[in-house]
Amino acid sequence: MAIRRIDRRTVPDTVFEQLVDEVLDGELAPGAALPAERQLAEALGVSRPTVREALQRLAHTGLVEVRQGGSTMVQDFRRHAGMDMLPRLLVRKNELDTGVIRSILETRRVLGREVAGLAAERAGAALAGVLAEATEILAAEHDPVAQQLHALAFWDHLIDASDSIVYRLLYNDLRAVYEPAVAVLAGVMTAEVSRTEYYRRLADAVIAGDGAGARQAAEELLSLAAAEFDVLMQQMQPAQA
Repeated sequence: MAIRRIDRRTVPDTVFEQLVDEVLDGELAPGAALPAERQLAEALGVSRPTVREALQRLAHTGLVEVRQGGSTMVQDFRRHAGMDMLPRLLVRKNELDTGVIRSILETRRVLGREVAGLAAERAGAALAGVLAEATEILAAEHDPVAQQLHALAFWDHLIDASDSIVYRLLYNDLRAVYEPAVAVLAGVMTAEVSRTEYYRRLADAVIAGDGAGARQAAEELLSLAAAEFDVLMQQMQPAQA
């Protein structure tokens, strides 16, 4: 556990961030006991109340469990953490985690299919105006980053029309991870957001109230980026001897 002394100007957040990094990077393995508050405070060069606050925040995120008697045990974040950990997992040690990117692309395909179907079944023709406008704005854009943002606006309409608070909150979490990385992901996402005909096909199915057709159109659209990602991953693999 490579504990570093803390700059007092950013004590509360920095203590928490350092401990989170230690857990996510595996330096603090699941089942390991953290040092006592006094020992952590001394090692970090901070007060015990600051350490206590950081541990409480860690417990709230599901990364540790404070047990009876005062011991603090590291938990497996894969089993106990929430979506708020996703942005931290996407970029580790200044590098994008391709496994996390794959998971995001897989999740958006599943989420997008059902959202599109529900939007068709619950809103249908009422979306004609907003989807037509969103599609035309996307078609007129040629900048890869701006295209992604316009595509998000298109999906925002479908999310709202699906009338599902759970899907909306899941989408919000995925968007919070995705938006800061749009420039980095442009190479993958251009294969999707530049294909306006797929968005038109999806919009037509939704407006027609065709739930099955909307789900199929969403699957075809969202598979484009996933396929491009798979190609890039294959290209990155070292050549076999």
